Amino acid sequence: MDKNKRTAGDILRYVILIAAACIFVFSAVQLIQIFLEYRAGTEEYEGLLKYVQTEPAEDVEETVPEEPEKEGPVPPDIDWEGLRKINGDIIGWLQIEGTEINYPVVQGTDNSYYLSHTFEKNENGAGAIFIDCANSRDFQDCNTIVYGHNMKNGSMFGTLRKYFQSEESLPGNYIWMCTPEKNYRYEIFSSHVVDSGGEAYTLFSAPDQQFQEYLDRMKAQSLVDFHIKPGMEDKIITLSTCTGDEATRFIVQARQEGEY
Repeated sequence: MDKNKRTAGDILRYVILIAAACIFVFSAVQLIQIFLEYRAGTEEYEGLLKYVQTEPAEDVEETVPEEPEKEGPVPPDIDWEGLRKINGDIIGWLQIEGTEINYPVVQGTDNSYYLSHTFEKNENGAGAIFIDCANSRDFQDCNTIVYGHNMKNGSMFGTLRKYFQSEESLPGNYIWMCTPEKNYRYEIFSSHVVDSGGEAYTLFSAPDQQFQEYLDRMKAQSLVDFHIKPGMEDKIITLSTCTGDEATRFIVQARQEGEY
């Protein structure tokens, strides 16, 4: 009788050991897959940086008299032709001054595809930086929504909250949104946590008093005082990323400061 009990106990221990081993192997495989996906996404976007130049190229030989240097901020220089050959959905290039956030911007026919597909249209959890499908491509709407994933490795909008949730962590106050037609520089006026389906994502048909009231509320909710008061005639962008809580999102909002 005791021998049978020991045998049954041994079997149970073996079953538990095998189950634990299976769980360990499954978890290890999942982690490896996540790591490989992260690496693939990061390598793809790092490869795209060859299409953007953030500093003026040095002249090899002077063939014409030097022109006076232009005063003011210098936008990134983008190879639009090269990027269009990769993906015709490209509409812009986003760069946040003082950060590593430096990505092409696309617009799809819906707000789902680029959640799981990169700029090169590879299926990948990193997705792409994209604007709302209901927005105009020229960034002339009252409020243009720009989405990006909060990646754990810091890519995409993974560092957005780290930089803009407090005054101490601010890298600067400006954002570049370059397009094939014009380069826009935006100054940030608000950053805060919002409801995932809240009023922050409102698209306005005209710059009216309702839009002004919206801007006042967004500024009032900001975690940081950027000392900028947007007006109803301003064109703004709302950068949006997840927080780890399905009910909320973190946003950074900025108004067009000028064209360059």
